[in-house]
Amino acid sequence: MNRACLALLLVAAPLAEARAQAPAPDLIVTNARIYTVDQNRPTAEAMSVRAGRIVAVGSSRLVLASRGSDTQILDLGGKTVIPGMIDAHVHLLGLGTALRTVDLRGTTSYDEVVARVAARAKDSPPGTWILGRAWDQNDWADTRFPTHDKLTAATPDHRVYLERVDGHAGLANMLAMKAAGINASIKDPFGGHIERSATGAPTGIFVDAAQALVERVIPPATRDEVRQATIAAATEMNRWGLTSVQDAGVGRETIDVYEDVAREGKLTVRNYVMIGSDDSTLAHYFRRGAQSALYDGRLWIKSIKISADGALGSRGAALLEPYADDPKNNGLALVPAGRIKQVGLQALRNAFQLNVHAIGDRANRTVLDEFEAALKEVPVVDHRFRVEHAQIIHPDDVPRFAQLGVIPSMQASHQTSDMYWAGARLGQSRLLGAYAWRSLLDAGVVIPNGSDLPVEKTNPLISFHSAIARQDDHNFPVGGWFPEQRMTRDEALKAMTIWAAWGAFMEKEVGSLEAGKYADFVVLDQDIMRVPPELVLRTRVMSTWLGGVRVYGQK
Repeated sequence: MNRACLALLLVAAPLAEARAQAPAPDLIVTNARIYTVDQNRPTAEAMSVRAGRIVAVGSSRLVLASRGSDTQILDLGGKTVIPGMIDAHVHLLGLGTALRTVDLRGTTSYDEVVARVAARAKDSPPGTWILGRAWDQNDWADTRFPTHDKLTAATPDHRVYLERVDGHAGLANMLAMKAAGINASIKDPFGGHIERSATGAPTGIFVDAAQALVERVIPPATRDEVRQATIAAATEMNRWGLTSVQDAGVGRETIDVYEDVAREGKLTVRNYVMIGSDDSTLAHYFRRGAQSALYDGRLWIKSIKISADGALGSRGAALLEPYADDPKNNGLALVPAGRIKQVGLQALRNAFQLNVHAIGDRANRTVLDEFEAALKEVPVVDHRFRVEHAQIIHPDDVPRFAQLGVIPSMQASHQTSDMYWAGARLGQSRLLGAYAWRSLLDAGVVIPNGSDLPVEKTNPLISFHSAIARQDDHNFPVGGWFPEQRMTRDEALKAMTIWAAWGAFMEKEVGSLEAGKYADFVVLDQDIMRVPPELVLRTRVMSTWLGGVRVYGQK
């Protein structure tokens, strides 16, 4: 035997022995078109999974060679597989609660809102609270804020509070206002606004911080109700292909419930929690320290959420210049000057991420200024501070995101929800810096994409479609709204997978289908990367898998 053959045998023998000793995979996915979001292997036919993690990705022939007698084979007949989708900005408990309250989404008039609430009142004991969510006066023929009168007349025996779609305003009936002790003498709180009649009497509309005047008297959910809402929300997310979410502004009691549910193995999404920013909550979690991948990768607790301003739809977004349709109004600042810097310094010193809600151009500039000041005092290269929403940005501030290493965490579906009336709020010139994904990408940053659910619908493909088409679900407007700001399909897929993972320090665990990562993936009935844009929203999730276990779909 020559030396070359001997050397080959010496190498091949241990390799063959290693293959023989390696345990067989629990699951093999084969005969699929897999978009891995791995730049070294963008597509594949098959992958194998063992103990919840991906073992190998490649051709069906090679991956099937590792099968064992107990390996489950999932032959997808050419169907499309993508990484488990990640929503970079949600309110998980808000979704769970919304599933049980009066759903006001899609109402086309105030009368329809009143009718839905009155129907619920018929089945509710007198004196109880009726809660609802998701009305939007911009969808009605009369786009003015409603007043409580019709609602009060229809529900004289119930306390009613209805949140606007963005969560930044609410409508209370008279009985709810009486329960809260609200009358004409009450003053607007800092960061809030009460709509009033010509006589000064509250009309029932409470904007941003003023909502707390009513919410403080609404009976809180019990711990079991929070637990059930958490499980219900996760189940609903799985139905739409979500396997990870980033949960904005969560209090300590709710996080305690999340931990219980995760510990029980009943949290079927990976939740990256942004804690509330009150001092007591910050102190508690700073003492505990940053937490990653708790309970088999179900919970991360290492970031903070602050709201710098309100929302555009309720004219609470803080603008540099007044609203075009309300010239005396520049919006609302929800935190005092210097607070973002103060919390930013604490975050940097404790290895926490800081994520700040900023919608208006004034709020975005304030956040960038205070981030810059904090980073000058405590320079940390890989801080990954984020601006949540980043909807309206002055052109001078676009390059600052890359210069400061700040991530714009955006919701593409907000653009297609807001485009009908955003021009009335902002005027045409400011629209050039609104929902400016391409401008930000070209400046050198990545954009994690989300929904802000329950503000928007749970389906993440709505944001994918908005990102590539800048059109609504009726493919309006023709050619797209400011189409020069579109993302490519590759960017749109990354925005809801690996970029979202990177924006939450999760990229080593999820976001792409690579060996060593959690086997989180989604099976779709059509190829969203190749079908015409107008067909994307017809795509159906066939099954959702978390750690190699099916959490949605037929058995």
